[in-house]
Amino acid sequence: MEPLIAAVRSGNAAAVHALLRAGADPDSADEHGTPALCLAVNAFDLPMAEALLEASARPDRTDAVGSTPLLRAIELGAYHITNMLVSRGAHMWIKDAEGRDALALARYWHETDVVAEFGRRTGRRGPVDRRTVSSDDGNCEQLSLGGLTVRTGHAAILTELERSYGIATSFRELLSRALAEPDVDHVVWWATTSALSERHGPTTWNAAAALRDRSDSLERYFGAEVIRLINLFDESDDAPFDEPLVDLFLPWVTSEPDPRVARSLTAGLADCQDPRREEPLTALTRHVDSGVRHTALSGLHRPIERGDDEALSAAVERTTDEDAAVRRQACRALASAPTHDRGATDALAACLTDPDEDVRVEAAVRLALRDDPRGDEILDELPPAAEDSPHYWLLYEVARHRHG
Repeated sequence: MEPLIAAVRSGNAAAVHALLRAGADPDSADEHGTPALCLAVNAFDLPMAEALLEASARPDRTDAVGSTPLLRAIELGAYHITNMLVSRGAHMWIKDAEGRDALALARYWHETDVVAEFGRRTGRRGPVDRRTVSSDDGNCEQLSLGGLTVRTGHAAILTELERSYGIATSFRELLSRALAEPDVDHVVWWATTSALSERHGPTTWNAAAALRDRSDSLERYFGAEVIRLINLFDESDDAPFDEPLVDLFLPWVTSEPDPRVARSLTAGLADCQDPRREEPLTALTRHVDSGVRHTALSGLHRPIERGDDEALSAAVERTTDEDAAVRRQACRALASAPTHDRGATDALAACLTDPDEDVRVEAAVRLALRDDPRGDEILDELPPAAEDSPHYWLLYEVARHRHG
């Protein structure tokens, strides 16, 4: 077996990088004629696939049965790998043995009962092994039976490919795809709401706003997310969506019982520039849901920066929150206070004894950036941070501040 194939099969990223640097052929294939890139796709190994493509692996090289890495990724429901391959120029018009191009294959799997397909291919009825896999863009469920493994990213893949083909799928259809997955962190929620956020016209806005009054909290969440993303991704200079968003979200968030929807509404308020959002965000730092409190704090940097007493007091109050992530976000918010504000600086210093290390490090870094040495002992005791360390960029910021 070629060393590169062995390294890809074992998931040894360090060995793959070393072999590629030494001149290994990124288009190497195994004894069955399966290219290394297809092997990475089969293993759902996105970093490995990226490394091979960066080394000039051909994105459309077929395996022994004529399937390309893109077609294989679509069949497997590998949402992130599919998106990466499309962005790297993989051709979407190449067809599989059944004559289906990328879009047709994605639609087939979206409309197929995966468990039934497992039974047809393996001759087994189950039980199907299920587990959730997570990434920055959302979750997927991974299903395994009889040596076959598939992820439930097909609806999200179909949605992304429709965008690539220039197909404007209806609001109702995209809503239906999202509602089919009750986990709002599933990748299909991101794919559908971000697709609609590109349509800035009143038709999409009004359809999303109309969901506010639905009894189903998932429908309300979908509407809130579409409107939030329309405003977030708007690149115009005059922020045309800030005012209507605040008009809609302010009364909505005060009466919204579902914490998931409340988080989306709070995030929308935190991202906009309309000054009417500041007082409600301050109040939302005391919300019963920790996610809402965390998000509300992220929107208080500007009022804290200009010395607003109520916003500053809200952030100080949250440094003793029961949730460590909220306490850490409070430290970030307090860092926006003017450097002469002793109340903010002393509140950060009080966090140096927090039971959570991430909060202690955050407070120490924010103090160092204010040229206050009280957190230096904590920073000096930290081991050198690798690039994948959660503290890497914080410590980099301190080093840059101190040494210019």
